Amino acid sequence: MPHSSEQPKRGRKFDEVLNGAREVFLSRGFEGAGVDEIARVAGVSKATLYSYFADKEQLFVEVVRSECKLMADGAAASIDVGAPAADVLYFVAEQILRFTLSEFSIKIFRICVAEAERFPKLGREFYEAGPLMGQRRLVEFFKAAAERGELRITNFELAADQFSELCQALLWPQLVFGIRTDFTDDEIAEVSSEAVKTFLARFAS
Repeated sequence: MPHSSEQPKRGRKFDEVLNGAREVFLSRGFEGAGVDEIARVAGVSKATLYSYFADKEQLFVEVVRSECKLMADGAAASIDVGAPAADVLYFVAEQILRFTLSEFSIKIFRICVAEAERFPKLGREFYEAGPLMGQRRLVEFFKAAAERGELRITNFELAADQFSELCQALLWPQLVFGIRTDFTDDEIAEVSSEAVKTFLARFAS
């Protein structure tokens, strides 16, 4: 049986299976999601589902990978890497915050935390597909900005994580602990703006 982290096979019904799995995982969690229900929601047979994915764990991992990659690719395509660092950082901050506050992100985060002991690979895959991929893309931009003389950074990986943490201030803890679930554009803009100001106060040349 293939390892869960291997790339699944592609085929005509692949997207239907993935979309069905996404819906069921978000509504039922990992443990509560059954392969039978996923196949039914996806409108495919179990045989078709298993022709793409070896098990439920591999299917969950692919749902996470595809969603995170979609967000990251969309953001990267909209970034003008030659723009001033402050402008790029503000755009990135908003993208990070909006994804972090999304229904998908919070539900997947809670699933990974809840299943951390029984299925540690779920959390590791989520980290690699989300935070780690975001860190690597930030590092690329930071290095380019540093070469232009806009930023002064010695530990690029640490700086990327620090920026991401600044973007999650105030609103993310309220969401995690169930205090609030809806946030306004003004609140997101304020947190994003303050994250950029604080980061540049430390790292701007």
